[in-house]
Amino acid sequence: MSDDDQVRYRQQAQLEGLSFSAWLRAAAQERLERMRSSRRFRSLDELSAFFALCNAGEDSHEPEPDWERHKAAIARSRQRGLPKT
Repeated sequence: MSDDDQVRYRQQAQLEGLSFSAWLRAAAQERLERMRSSRRFRSLDELSAFFALCNAGEDSHEPEPDWERHKAAIARSRQRGLPKT
């Protein structure tokens, strides 16, 4: 790591109220999470395992929500933030 980079990183860590090592760990963790989220499936088994995990977390006993009710709720939410004219 260049001296300039180290100075910049230390300054940023200080601004965030972290020690330099804690800041480096946090940066590494963020990078790992980004890499994991953009990871591509390399086999049909990996893809099948992904969908099995998704299905396991889904409560299939609940009916699908009514889309028209959702759209109405979104419209009401948007209206609440608008000034009265």
